[in-house]
Amino acid sequence: MKKIAVIGSGFSGLSAAACLAKDGYDVTVYEKNGIAGGRARTFSSEGFKFDMGPSFYWMPDVFDRFFALFGKKVSDYYELIRLDPSYRICFAANNHIDVPAHSIDDLFERLEPGSSAKLHSFLDEAKIKYDIGINNLVYQPGLSLTEFADIKLLKNVFKLHVFSSVSSYVRKFFKDPRIIQLLEFPVLFLGASPKDTPALYTLMNYADISLGTWYPKGGIYKVVEAMVALAQELGVRFHFNAEVSKLSIKDNRIDAIYVNNERIAVDHVVAAADYNHVEQELLPAGSRRYTESYWQKRVMAPSALLFYVGLNKKLKDITHHTLFFDEDFDVHAEDIYKTPRWPKAPQFYVSCTSATDPTVAPAGCENLVFLIPVASGLDDTQELREKYFHMIIERFERLTNQSIRDNIVFSRSYAHADFTRDYHAWKGNAYGLANTLKQTAHLRPSIISKKVRNLFYTGQLTVPGPGVPPAIISGQVVAKIVHRTS
Repeated sequence: MKKIAVIGSGFSGLSAAACLAKDGYDVTVYEKNGIAGGRARTFSSEGFKFDMGPSFYWMPDVFDRFFALFGKKVSDYYELIRLDPSYRICFAANNHIDVPAHSIDDLFERLEPGSSAKLHSFLDEAKIKYDIGINNLVYQPGLSLTEFADIKLLKNVFKLHVFSSVSSYVRKFFKDPRIIQLLEFPVLFLGASPKDTPALYTLMNYADISLGTWYPKGGIYKVVEAMVALAQELGVRFHFNAEVSKLSIKDNRIDAIYVNNERIAVDHVVAAADYNHVEQELLPAGSRRYTESYWQKRVMAPSALLFYVGLNKKLKDITHHTLFFDEDFDVHAEDIYKTPRWPKAPQFYVSCTSATDPTVAPAGCENLVFLIPVASGLDDTQELREKYFHMIIERFERLTNQSIRDNIVFSRSYAHADFTRDYHAWKGNAYGLANTLKQTAHLRPSIISKKVRNLFYTGQLTVPGPGVPPAIISGQVVAKIVHRTS
């Protein structure tokens, strides 16, 4: 039985490990941190439980499809709750909209009379993109242009709007700025400005509005626990606090990996850790496919400044997800994508899982996660973190008309330096490479190493891109390639 080492236990690594074990391989996952999950880890303190990374559960069909590969169902592992409202968008104090889980027509008509009919046309086209994109394109390995030769794809190619931007496409249908912001925000998870993201990705609007926003009771980490349990059922072994420090190359193949100074023989390696780190740090120079200049030219998705906050009181009228769009996003986007710097007036997002799930905070308390998208590659200092913490707390209090500063009993920050330390994240990124047109499909770093025959890559820096569902798909894609070529 061939031995496969999977480096990293994020969603892509867990997905690949389970699929490879199902195919009959001897699979071991090596994780540098103390628990599984990668960017989706969790931590608890003083009775508060926080998901450290992803908080939106979108595209439930992707999760269903993954577990079905093994004759399982999501409900075998965790309970899903559909959120209603899906989320709130706050534009100013006393000015917000709640996006309902059902019957969204009334909201659109209220914001822009006559827009509900346009919404149906918009979503019909978004569904076509979703059906082709999520059920076809993202399951391709991104190795050749011939992958785009599918009959269904060619027949509908002009309906994908790959050469239009999300920004221009949305404005063909709607004029109200609040609707535009509602429809543009999902692509922020893909790591680029709506002006620079192909309109193909309005498929995210179908995922958002039609498929819904969900929450696994107990937190997103329940998905990690489910995937670990599934992998273990299939015979996968996990080693934690086990950082891979070197890949030994012999005859253009990896013959062993080094973990905590121990040499371990392997037949194949699947790198689910940061692609840049594995290639530029773990491989000898002659075995690297991409140059340093290549990596420097990549357009990175944002990093994030996060604050995990515990309150000793309950909040009034708080939703599970709230997006604070009280500042000009074009200005914020300029500070992320065009002239990378710490933003002057950032938009931000707040997750309050305790609004839905009382198990994640002590009785009478609230847990909040504040997230500010910021450019990758910035200097990260404690002074800057404190500056933004006070800025965001002040704005949250003003926009929600309630005080929290004196009720904070726990707080922790997380930013570039932490992403780099914990995940070896290239430039301290949080979301990988941006999904721009020039970094889509076969134009992303390859899942196959051309110089090391038994080295494969998965995760958010390769195909299909950033986000939890794409990461799960990425693991499935690479497992197929490993099986096909071994």
